[in-house]
Amino acid sequence: MKGWTNLLVAIAGAILLTVIATTTPSPAPADAPATAFSATRAMVDVREIARAPHPTGSEENRRVRAYLTERLESLGMTVTSVSMPLAEKAQARLDKWRGSPARAQATNVIATLEGRDPAKPAVLLMAHHDSVWGSPGAADDAAGVAAILETVRAIRASGKQPERTLMVLLTDAEELGLDGAEHFFTRDPARKRVGVIVNMEARGGGGRTSMFETGDANGAMIDLFARHVDRPVGTSLSVFVYNNLPNYTDYTVAKEQGVPGFNFAFIGRPGLYHSPLITPEALDQGSLQDMGRQVLDLSRGLLDAPALPGKAPDRVFYDLFGLVFLAYPGWVGWLILVVAAGSYAYAGWGVSTLRGMGRGAGAALALTVLGALLLFLGNLASGADGAVNYYDRLAAIPRLEIQAVLLCLAAATLVAGLLLDRRPVLPLLHPIAAPFLLLAAIAQAVAPTAAFPLQIPLLLGGIGAAVMRWRGGATGAWALTIAAMLGVGYLLTLGHALFQAVGADLPFAMVIPLTLGALLLLPLFARIDRARAMKEAAVLTLLALGIALWVRFDAVAPSVAVYSSFN
Repeated sequence: MKGWTNLLVAIAGAILLTVIATTTPSPAPADAPATAFSATRAMVDVREIARAPHPTGSEENRRVRAYLTERLESLGMTVTSVSMPLAEKAQARLDKWRGSPARAQATNVIATLEGRDPAKPAVLLMAHHDSVWGSPGAADDAAGVAAILETVRAIRASGKQPERTLMVLLTDAEELGLDGAEHFFTRDPARKRVGVIVNMEARGGGGRTSMFETGDANGAMIDLFARHVDRPVGTSLSVFVYNNLPNYTDYTVAKEQGVPGFNFAFIGRPGLYHSPLITPEALDQGSLQDMGRQVLDLSRGLLDAPALPGKAPDRVFYDLFGLVFLAYPGWVGWLILVVAAGSYAYAGWGVSTLRGMGRGAGAALALTVLGALLLFLGNLASGADGAVNYYDRLAAIPRLEIQAVLLCLAAATLVAGLLLDRRPVLPLLHPIAAPFLLLAAIAQAVAPTAAFPLQIPLLLGGIGAAVMRWRGGATGAWALTIAAMLGVGYLLTLGHALFQAVGADLPFAMVIPLTLGALLLLPLFARIDRARAMKEAAVLTLLALGIALWVRFDAVAPSVAVYSSFN
């Protein structure tokens, strides 16, 4: 392949797709149709709720609760409040925040809008109304509470009574250990009416809102989600990952009891998590719009369902750039792998030597090991080798993400220069892909709902390579270019989401997007020169080291939670 046109088109297209996938929608204005969700309207509630920090037991918490009660009643809902003593662990945390012991209670706000058939299981919208100490909590969780109020208003604006009952649960003491949710789902008689839950959360101050967790055996529920939500955002990978993390939300309590549900959150602008700086003005209104539009669509679909879907085998599901949503049975992953493997086999049939196959597989393994090692060492250099403030590390994520990208590029450049110097690349594609195809097969066997991030790039790369073998010339070159553009765009989006979620602790999670992205871009390089590659790798590594030292020696971010410490 001559020239750099195809490579530049692929990279530019991938970046454009990543921007599309990660950009929040514009907030709908206050004069948007009454039946639509408007973040501008919802911000009126955010500003009132997040006027000041309102932790459990505080006077500000009582003011917020009174305001929410009045708002729910104005929407035609029947409202009750239920108080309960804090558990010892929650009380101890609150006392530590306040600096002195004083018994406190948590109070849930529960509202009901009866449906045409009150005997049918109800749809419960849930968020927590308390904040952590010292934070106004405009995102966590005033945004979720305001999204509920605007959703109820939009549903009421339709003028028709829903088929089933709509319930709202605004819990207290979520930030102290889920006490409000624990009380409701274990002791409150109203819990018996709940058929499905839609929970809203936030960790940060912006970014796309994703449906990141579901109840077990989610197949039928995901089909309903896909039918009713316009341009949904979410992946079964996040469900798998979240199930294996120690994190929790109010929905955790209900999920343990087998109640089906959907959990929404945005996690962008991570430095604002539990921050004193997360005021209503700092909240990304596009994130609120993203959350509200999906929750409203889903709520309408659930409320009007003649019967709520029962348990069914988990589905593989994911959105592509926030534009297309796919959901299919887990076994389809095997078909994708067969097509990917067959495409690479066809592309490489009769054109590779045994030595070349060894070199290609070695390059793939070397890139994986070197990439993970550089990411690990870079994280240590940035300060992770000693005591860190969790919230300070969250504030550093944008810089750490750039550092990770530089290190990934350095690893790819170094391996390509050492092992692929001036060699034809196309005959090496299928041996380079072979270890990843094996890894994808293992992932498919062990966790079929989480294997698609490996399968999608391999499928695209395999098809591109097969077309190049079949037609060659400009047709093959553009097939490889389109495959790289779509695949790398997807991997950049995935890598960004992974880094936002776990990058501060596990930056080497980026190694999979690195290696698969390299596989897709490699055949677009005109040639690989070892001497130039070594220089470029050195420059990239030095730039990454500079960022690492900047993070290491930078002052603690002003956004850190006021109660946080180094550990």
